[in-house]
Amino acid sequence: MRSACLSLLLVTACWALPFRQSGFMDFMLEDEGASGDRLPDLTTTEDKEVVLSAPAGPKCPFRCQCHLRVVQCSDLGLKTVPDDIPEDTTLLDLQNNKISEIKEGDFKHLKGLHALILVNNKITTIHAKAFTPLAKLQRLYLSKNQLKEIPANMPKSLQELRIHENEITKIKKSSFQGMVNMIVMELGSNPLKAAGIDAGAFADLKKVSYIRLADTSISEIPKGLPSSLSELHLDGNKITKLTADSLKGLKNLAKLGLSYNEISSVDNSSLASVPHLRELHMDNNALTSVPPGLPDHKYIQVVYLHANKISAVGTEDFCPPGFNTKKAMYSGISLFSNPVPYWEVQPITFRCVFDRSAIQLGNYRKK
Repeated sequence: MRSACLSLLLVTACWALPFRQSGFMDFMLEDEGASGDRLPDLTTTEDKEVVLSAPAGPKCPFRCQCHLRVVQCSDLGLKTVPDDIPEDTTLLDLQNNKISEIKEGDFKHLKGLHALILVNNKITTIHAKAFTPLAKLQRLYLSKNQLKEIPANMPKSLQELRIHENEITKIKKSSFQGMVNMIVMELGSNPLKAAGIDAGAFADLKKVSYIRLADTSISEIPKGLPSSLSELHLDGNKITKLTADSLKGLKNLAKLGLSYNEISSVDNSSLASVPHLRELHMDNNALTSVPPGLPDHKYIQVVYLHANKISAVGTEDFCPPGFNTKKAMYSGISLFSNPVPYWEVQPITFRCVFDRSAIQLGNYRKK
């Protein structure tokens, strides 16, 4: 009886199909079948390809790199803006290419773009409606191109604009109209003429805190600057003097850069308009004396006056006559490369300086 049962088992095993290794999809389908769900008929090769095919990946412009809504297309020699940029892009980097023109529809699908980098291209023309779709753009970098004017109709959402090292010769009154969200503006190294900035050009910039207009040919401090400014950099221009109206209204200004100009005179009340000034850079000018009004400033800490024509320093040029009237001690005063006999300067002159190492006098050498 036992031998008969064994023979029956052997015969059944011979009739069974050979073992086949199941793939991942087979296991998944088996699990679904065990759960009671009806399975699709996968009898044809075409049906299997539909089920097993991988989903298509996100699109990305050829040779660009795309990751987490950031599209980087820099240093590729591109002559135009790619036309297959993902619509959900928030940062688009196109710097260091050969793009010469921004067309009307280049950014038409990028409604969520926050930052656009076009630095170091060959851009000469930007269509008047090119930036119209970019309602959420916050940062626009157009430096090192060949633009001759400020682009028209920039997004009102902009917070930062960098457009230095172009060929802009004039800033019109309407250039920044309605741009009430602007915080940082870099306009330096453009061939602006002596009167190349219209009065009121910055009137709408109610929130701007930083403006740099260095290395141009402007001959005076622009009029109508916003009272929100905390830093103003006007180095490397052709400004010749500071008048009572030069800094009018800049009550929040903390840092003023006027190095490498041609300033020879400062009116007595010029610095009275900037009561919160902390740094004053007036080195490499033509000053013959220390600017008046410094002793009245409670917060000023750094004054650069080196490489001028100052021949004398008085005991009350920097510090107030009484004590306990200045809230911040000086941490840096530079007077070197001036024709002042440093041995004749009285020690009491620097009584409100934090440490004597903060004073730089040095010898004067005629060129």
